[in-house]
Amino acid sequence: MTKKDDTLDPYKGPAGGWGALQSTTKHLLQSNNAVRNINTLLKTNQPQGFDCPGCAWGEKHDPSRIRFCENGAKAVNWEATSRKVDSEFFEKHSVSWLKEQSDYFLEYQGRLTEPMRYNPKTDHYEPISWQEASQQIAAKLKSLDSPNEAAFYTSGRASNEAAFLYQLFVRAYGTNNFPDCSNMCHEASGYALTGSIGIGKGTTTIEDFEHADAVFVFGQNPGTNHPRMLDTLREVVERGAQVLTFNTLRERGLERFQHPQNPVEMLTNGSKPLNTAYFTPKIGGDMAAVRGIVKLLLEKEDQGESILDWDFINEHTSGIKEYLCQVRSTSWDVILTQSGLSMDELQHAANVYCQSDKVICTWAMGITQHKHSVATIHEIVNFLSLRGNIGKTGSGACPVRGHSNVQGDRTMGINERPSDAFLDAMQRHFNFTPPRNHGLAVVPTIQAMLDGKIKAFVALGGNFAVATPDSELTSKALSNCDLNVQISTKLNRSHLVTSPNSYILPCLGRTDIDMQNGVPQKVTVEDSFSMVHSSGGVVTPLSEQQKSEPYIIALLADAVLGSHPIDWMKKVGNYDDIRNDIAQTIPGFSDFNERLSAPGGFYLGNSARERQWNTPSNSILIHSHALPDHILHDKTRSQITDKTLILQTLRSHDQYNTTIYGLNDRYRGVKGERRVIFMNPADIERLGFRGEQRVDITSLWDDDIARTAKGFKLVPYDIPVGNIAAYYPETNPLVPLESVGDHSQTPTSKSIAVELSESELDESYIAHKN
Repeated sequence: MTKKDDTLDPYKGPAGGWGALQSTTKHLLQSNNAVRNINTLLKTNQPQGFDCPGCAWGEKHDPSRIRFCENGAKAVNWEATSRKVDSEFFEKHSVSWLKEQSDYFLEYQGRLTEPMRYNPKTDHYEPISWQEASQQIAAKLKSLDSPNEAAFYTSGRASNEAAFLYQLFVRAYGTNNFPDCSNMCHEASGYALTGSIGIGKGTTTIEDFEHADAVFVFGQNPGTNHPRMLDTLREVVERGAQVLTFNTLRERGLERFQHPQNPVEMLTNGSKPLNTAYFTPKIGGDMAAVRGIVKLLLEKEDQGESILDWDFINEHTSGIKEYLCQVRSTSWDVILTQSGLSMDELQHAANVYCQSDKVICTWAMGITQHKHSVATIHEIVNFLSLRGNIGKTGSGACPVRGHSNVQGDRTMGINERPSDAFLDAMQRHFNFTPPRNHGLAVVPTIQAMLDGKIKAFVALGGNFAVATPDSELTSKALSNCDLNVQISTKLNRSHLVTSPNSYILPCLGRTDIDMQNGVPQKVTVEDSFSMVHSSGGVVTPLSEQQKSEPYIIALLADAVLGSHPIDWMKKVGNYDDIRNDIAQTIPGFSDFNERLSAPGGFYLGNSARERQWNTPSNSILIHSHALPDHILHDKTRSQITDKTLILQTLRSHDQYNTTIYGLNDRYRGVKGERRVIFMNPADIERLGFRGEQRVDITSLWDDDIARTAKGFKLVPYDIPVGNIAAYYPETNPLVPLESVGDHSQTPTSKSIAVELSESELDESYIAHKN
């Protein structure tokens, strides 16, 4: 069989089921700790265990059930490996050699176990003591002309305790420069929801799905990105409610599901549907789709049907008149063309909405990474508001976050634009004056690095060089800094983008036992439903040199600030003390330590769920946006030709964020490849290509920078004509740094104008890149 035949392997099974069990088993064996990790997995998301380091989907409290999914198992096995990256590893491998290896190779090497400093003369990382590292880093930070010349990045992996301590350290140091992974994913959700309902979080709980009459799922692929959601959607459909999916690609993880804990389904190889209707809008067409549904609702209302909840509208909203005028003036030609959906499809969705008393709308990055993302989310809120579907059981807005504590980090103050109320609480409790000027998010931070205005960069987790857009510019920006500090569990490409002073500080992961003063500690996280619960590691760390994130933050803060405004090292001796400070300063956390004993944790509450609207008008602000003239940025549109395609980046099934667990994408039928493009067969033929041909991708932007990703195989796929999809981070170099969403500054990674050309790269190059 040829290599060509081996690459594509159409998947005929359901999501979950035997395929998920086989994949989990494979990753268990690859961890070199199969027996131990089986025991570890059984403690995932359990009361006396740890929170899954994967997604932020919530859990109903049921200790009797296994509570991890396939991709959660991959994350646990990936972290709980026995392989080590220590001083011997770095002595053997130069940074230049490591740069030539794939991202999969780098993280597969194992856990970082010693603090290291890069030596530019030898091109190797070399061991350094924790004390020396903290003192040298502190000296660099204190030598800056202004604290605003430093930026402090945060990954959603960080716990509430680590995030709170981190923001306190950085604000006591004197800056609000907090670029955060939220800036690249759900920033549009936070901005839009705050501007509509007065709070930047979703209004639903996991229990609401038990009561919803319909769930509208926009721009997300839970089968890969948050698989535990599949069980929830399955239950919605099983009890006779409706699940309407709007997703550009046909995804197996949104079509049918075999529950691995259902003996009958497993033995009979049966499965259950996950939706009652599946629509494939064009990339960026979701706003037009919602606008079309609303326009149909108005037509029914005009014909005398009682469709809209005028009692709710009149009592709880403002701006409705202007919005309805905007809807009426939007032409059907624009709606149908931009959405890519038919009138029949929109009519079906409108009928379901009319017949459903309680409706939930969920969405993820298929909605948030466009130029008009904020306007789209405003449209979804308007849609929910028309029938009173915010603030009642079984209804609401549900942005599905990615990382398991990305929402908690923002709650703890990881925010470049903190509120005055938050800063007032910090000042009052800790008796210092925090900076009030707004800081820098991710994209402005990269630009400030390029301009020489940011000279020091500290990353609490993540893989900044790879997660960010315009990869070559980002790498140049990081190299332009004088100080680069990476607090990490595993080796990744950001460690190889070196500055004159580059440090790797190895930290504990979610699965590791965290001992402080001889006592095991627990941390806490917040899921997408604003539930806060504790997490305690169960695996003995590979090295005594691996330190917890709170400990590392305290060590750096002590070296930079001394005992101002707290005794940092004493504070991390018992994490209860950190939680007591959180309880005194963050709303919703009173009696924090005591409430953690409740089964499943505790609910923070949500003002909009209680129909308390913290907006200037004390009501839901109904925003009136015209549909965009074009979903692409103006600096792209001037380059468009009849060969232009719109690319969205996405994950493979063997991937979580930038971490590559393997080279397969089971549900999409891809084996051993990552450099692939999913493309409509009609486009392949129209542009003169053939299936499985190698092509290069060039993005279109009105500047002098050539942005090209080479050697991608064309995969015929069920995707709208004119749209294509490919994996990140391989395609991140194609996203121009300036191409960001209106208001949110989120990279537009789901709508990139590109053109394809025949590639001359051979298969050996592709194999190396994989």
